Amino acid sequence: MSVRLNQRIVVPIVCVVTAFMSIVDGAGTTVALPSIGRDFGLATAGLDAVVVVYPVCVGLAVPVSAWLGDRFGGRSTVLVSFAVFTLASGLCGAAGSLGELVAWRALQGLAAGILLPVTAALLYRTFSLSEQVKVSRYMIIPQQVAPALAPMGAGWLVDHLSWRWVFYANLPIGVAVLVFGLLFLDRHRDHVPGRLDVPGLVLTAFGTAGLMFGVSEGAEMGWGSPLVLAGLTGGAALLAAAVVVELRVPEPALRVRLFADRLFRDTNITAFIGFIGFMGAMFLGPLFLQEGLGLSAWESGSATFAEALGVLLTVQLVGPLYARVGPRRIAGCGLLGVALVLVAFSRLDAESSLWAFRGLMFLLGAAMGGVFMPTTVASFTAIAKADVSHASTLNTVVRQAANAAAPAVVTVVLASATAVGTGADAHPPVSAFQHAYLVLAAVSAVAALFAFTMPDRAARIAASAQPAGRREAVDA
Repeated sequence: MSVRLNQRIVVPIVCVVTAFMSIVDGAGTTVALPSIGRDFGLATAGLDAVVVVYPVCVGLAVPVSAWLGDRFGGRSTVLVSFAVFTLASGLCGAAGSLGELVAWRALQGLAAGILLPVTAALLYRTFSLSEQVKVSRYMIIPQQVAPALAPMGAGWLVDHLSWRWVFYANLPIGVAVLVFGLLFLDRHRDHVPGRLDVPGLVLTAFGTAGLMFGVSEGAEMGWGSPLVLAGLTGGAALLAAAVVVELRVPEPALRVRLFADRLFRDTNITAFIGFIGFMGAMFLGPLFLQEGLGLSAWESGSATFAEALGVLLTVQLVGPLYARVGPRRIAGCGLLGVALVLVAFSRLDAESSLWAFRGLMFLLGAAMGGVFMPTTVASFTAIAKADVSHASTLNTVVRQAANAAAPAVVTVVLASATAVGTGADAHPPVSAFQHAYLVLAAVSAVAALFAFTMPDRAARIAASAQPAGRREAVDA
């Protein structure tokens, strides 16, 4: 039995730690790859499966997360998934072969694919829309700090202990959160679902996983590779079939009919296009510094960290303006700012100061800080309580797809420019990076134009309303 404690404290803590651990785990694993390769006697290029299996399994698990949360309750689903994630982390650290490591990474991905949307749904059930605007100002912190700190922390663990400690480090945090959740997290179930939509789930899960595999491996294996083409075309076909099936069943695994609400649809379209531009820039920055300018990994990491500071600053300013100005203008201006900053990035060359790069990274974060919270909070404006978990799942799918597509866009542009310039096996010339920044700027400009068309009157009204009072968690 759980001990009573204000859920406005408990739920955000669980959400923050979940986001932080999932982000840190992904970034830390990438840093540890060379050490893993040396330990297993393999080249780093042969360890690609350790990284790729994680997003693929996240894609497999996300579609079933809403049904699990509704069927077994948010508390049980979160705690079991967190236990699996923590156990899988320990098993990754103890892996005796590459095959074992890939298998346990797959288990981590499955657990994370359930955790991320279910914890987000708990957050949006606990707070009213007007409260969510304030809470989002703090929830953004782990999402921005974790990607910056993870490579440095993982690097220290690898250098001073072993790559295994990149995974073992999750154990004390995971156990602490499990104990905390068992003691304080209330049972919560707003909606008891019908039977599991197995056809829709299979089509959606394997379609999402296929696309995630295709975009993750396209740059490494080549976009013309039969496996990559099979992942992309097969994934797209399965998702198209899933949409047809899900629109016909009363209790779909993925409630795509929520996209009939224009604000939900528009915020997700804006987020998808905007995240490609922004995440593409975050992927491109370290490559530009290390391959284009020949700087060290440490110089690269310290330069890109300025982006997180920009985001954190803007999010604190955007919150009080949300109800007054509205998500349409905030997100549109933010994306327009992103496009302008990316144009400025395209003017950098081999003679540019590292401080100029840091300054632009700060401005990039400051501009994008006006997009994260407004698009997410506004998307839930017209969502019924019974549909919150499904809306959260769809949001997760859209953002995961954008995060996967961003590196694919960058690598295609760089590969094209490099092939024309100095040879396919050489580092891209500086001009290739400049061209890539311009392409990302154009993507961000398209997102800005679309954002300005969003209808946001209902979102402003909902954000202005007084909180309806404390929402108590309910047992089934």
